[in-house]
Amino acid sequence: MADAMAPRGPDGAGVVVRGRAGFGHRRLKIIDLSEASAQPFVDTALGLTIAFNGCIYNYQELREELEAQGYIFASHGDTEVILKAWRAWGPAAVERFHGMFAFAIHDRESGRTAFVRDRFGIKPLYLAEVDGALRFASSLPALLASGGVDASIDPVALHHYMSWHAVVPAPRTILNGVRKLPAATIRTVEADGASRDHTYWSPSFERSPNDAGRSAEDWRDRVLEALRVAVRRRMVADVPVGVLLSGGVDSSLIVGLLAEEGQKHLATYSIGFEEAHGEKGDEFVYSDLIAKKYDTDHHKIHIPSSEMLENLPGAIAAMSEPMVSYDNIGFYLLSREVAKTIKVVQSGQGADEVFGGYHWYQEMVATNRPVADYAGAFFDRTHTRLSQQLSNGYHADRDESLAFVEEHFARAGADDPVDKALRLDTNVMLVDDPVKRVDNMTMAWGLEARVPFLDHELVELAGRIPAEHKLAHDGKGVLKEAARLVVPSEVIDRPKGYFPVPALKYIQGPYLDMVRDALTSQAARERGLFRKDYLDQLFAAPTEHITKLRGSELWQAALLEMWLQTQEV
Repeated sequence: MADAMAPRGPDGAGVVVRGRAGFGHRRLKIIDLSEASAQPFVDTALGLTIAFNGCIYNYQELREELEAQGYIFASHGDTEVILKAWRAWGPAAVERFHGMFAFAIHDRESGRTAFVRDRFGIKPLYLAEVDGALRFASSLPALLASGGVDASIDPVALHHYMSWHAVVPAPRTILNGVRKLPAATIRTVEADGASRDHTYWSPSFERSPNDAGRSAEDWRDRVLEALRVAVRRRMVADVPVGVLLSGGVDSSLIVGLLAEEGQKHLATYSIGFEEAHGEKGDEFVYSDLIAKKYDTDHHKIHIPSSEMLENLPGAIAAMSEPMVSYDNIGFYLLSREVAKTIKVVQSGQGADEVFGGYHWYQEMVATNRPVADYAGAFFDRTHTRLSQQLSNGYHADRDESLAFVEEHFARAGADDPVDKALRLDTNVMLVDDPVKRVDNMTMAWGLEARVPFLDHELVELAGRIPAEHKLAHDGKGVLKEAARLVVPSEVIDRPKGYFPVPALKYIQGPYLDMVRDALTSQAARERGLFRKDYLDQLFAAPTEHITKLRGSELWQAALLEMWLQTQEV
């Protein structure tokens, strides 16, 4: 299992097995580069063992507090701080952590094990029960490598994958035998196997009368100050920290704020692809503008189509779960290049979900049917249409994806339809699409990505901002106004961008050959996920079957089958 995760931690490896508990770890050295912070970390005096992935940004402040209580440290890293904090404050320690983290702590005396995941699931934690044992890992393939895992397809997860642009909400995964710990959750497993879950944080969208009456300028200033703090926190490292610079407002703002902090010759990285079907494949004009303004050490990477085709299998193998976004190959190849010169980057993920940047939020204003309108804007296909595309045996009994949205929207704490959509996207879609994508593709090359827009204090602030301020200026209004105080207007007043990978949207030539081979292979025929008549339609006219979110239906079907074959499911 540890060997399967070697790319995530190329700098060190360790295994500790005592009694009924075995911990493995692969290390990426970011904080305390000495062997004193090697993992699994065992504190014999406290009787605690931990395996930890991530970073606690405020570990130095917490350490000072713990030292004042009499705790003595053997290392200078954040891993030991988690252990001492857990002993001092119990599970409530997690509420003090600023950071991204997934960890397991085993208590020698009680036999109890706690599994903990950060507030946004930035760091993954997969679980599988096999023959009376509980296995856990940072990647799903690591669990498969352990053998004996039930790898049959979960029809409910398949429904989500096909309906919701490959988002499969926790605790499910596409495989029946693997589950994932939900974000912001502590799972306590007793020695006898009994377990209980505790959700320690959730974003609130309730606002006081004072909040409702604040001016746009007041919110702008508060957001900018909170973002300054978030970016500053994520510079904590014993190695240099760079920025993935797409040229959009989010990553440009990170660069601008770091420049304000006095960062000189900051390493920045951008990527572009060949155009296809008349669609441009890069946004270098904007990233160049920012790199020049702030005099960054800029790395511009252009990927020819042949190289992308050659690297797709590697990108698919790096996915812990099948993900259809074209950004995956972009982040995979960008991370490959970035990891040659640096180990840590900041990235702009999360701003759209937190500050209302997507087009469907506008459609939620004053709607009388929020669930239907959300599904109408986001879902790739209806339940009826899906039943005509999947083979018998893979159908869910009901419209699972619509039912999930309906249940989530009905929860207390968000009255406005826009807030309901923002809460769902922040808690669910963000966790199992953009955040997972960035973690999987960067860690495939031993690169750590930090996401300041998911600083939980910034998100709590954003939840209090009335929707009209977020949706102003075609979305992200309050963030754009904050950005105007830092970065050039050219990167703010521009069409919304995304990682354009035209060759995977308009599948033709060698890409069509590749996906046809996968979907007509013996493994695919034996699995029989999709009806033959549906696949024949896609093969005949792949560019005509584009989803509402500008995705290729053929790529969606092929990616799932290719992922299953890659994992030898």
